[in-house]
Amino acid sequence: MAGRLDGKVAVITGGASGIGLGTVELFVAEGAQVVAADIQDDKGAMLEKRFPGKVAYAHCDVTDEAQIEAALKKAKSEFGGLDILFNNAGISDRMTSIAEITAEGWSWIFDVLVRGPALGMKHAVPLMLERGGGSIVNTASIAGLQAGFGPIAYSTAKAGVIHMSRVAAAQLSPQKIRVNAICPGLIATSIFGASFGLPREVADQMAARVAENAAGAQPVPKAGLPEDIAQAALYLASDAAAFVSGTHIVVDGGITVGGRHSWDASMVSPFATILGDLTPVQP
Repeated sequence: MAGRLDGKVAVITGGASGIGLGTVELFVAEGAQVVAADIQDDKGAMLEKRFPGKVAYAHCDVTDEAQIEAALKKAKSEFGGLDILFNNAGISDRMTSIAEITAEGWSWIFDVLVRGPALGMKHAVPLMLERGGGSIVNTASIAGLQAGFGPIAYSTAKAGVIHMSRVAAAQLSPQKIRVNAICPGLIATSIFGASFGLPREVADQMAARVAENAAGAQPVPKAGLPEDIAQAALYLASDAAAFVSGTHIVVDGGITVGGRHSWDASMVSPFATILGDLTPVQP
């Protein structure tokens, strides 16, 4: 049975763990050859051993333009070209209010989450044009859609990713390069522990704990897992989405449908409380 990505070559940043790893595994299963770009060299080497001839690892710090360019060029040198770019590498931060930010911290978040994907798209374009087009997928977040789902720098950067994807789509779609974004909800990955400066091994363990306890966080009663985002990335990367560009897909188990009272019967609507207090007292 043919895979949905047979003959395609992809670069996935942040490809050694979390959402990136889940996407590498799914893309390979669907017939793609993949360059997994990351800074976790030990995990990257393991990926190459797991998928010989299917996965090549590239050390890539997405704040370094030369490393981004080298990772993308590796798709051509290893596998003959580039059809898909999944700008997925990400970080979070512990900033909780505008009063607590530092200029350095703000810049770092934007360098990774916005500048990195922008430069990834820049260097992907000429390679994709050689193949007659391609698909670019950027990882955004529900934090870029609403307040309350992330720190201010992270949330603002993710909102920027959503709009950057839309503007890039306007520029690149006429050249048959589609650009879209994915907005994950609560997904069990190591990003939560890493944002608190925990060692990678401990952060990975925290991801497992999130998976065990996240089923009740949203209307869909299951934990959000990397493969849930990978499936969305697969759709956007594949020819099934040939007419889809300049939009974002929310993959969040319904957490953004409304306040918890909108889906949890045990919660009382604040409007019901207010109206109850205003009910006239009968004589």
